[in-house]
Amino acid sequence: MCERKGVEIIEATACPDHIHMLVSIPPKLSVSSFMGYIKGKSSLMIFDRHANLKYRYGNRQFWCRGYYVDTVGRNRKVIQEYIKNQLQEDILHDQMTMKEFIDPFTAEEIKRKKNK
Repeated sequence: MCERKGVEIIEATACPDHIHMLVSIPPKLSVSSFMGYIKGKSSLMIFDRHANLKYRYGNRQFWCRGYYVDTVGRNRKVIQEYIKNQLQEDILHDQMTMKEFIDPFTAEEIKRKKNK
């Protein structure tokens, strides 16, 4: 999809609940139109490949409405390293947080989602 729009993916990581991407967008393409395109087309592709998700996301809104964008400049290497290590950082953060493993109301074990 990015190739079709002339966008270069420099670095990307898919976490369980979000995606980090460092991309180079050509000047003729606005950030908002690129994000609308990538979110719209990718959600259609995901729903086509994983039909069971249509029942979970019945209104076909797979991605959240917002996104964060920033320009890079001299910090490109730092941002690339951040994206490369983001999955490990998320795992470390989950291990260090005070998440409940037993429901305080039912005293049953809370099942955690496993990272693949």
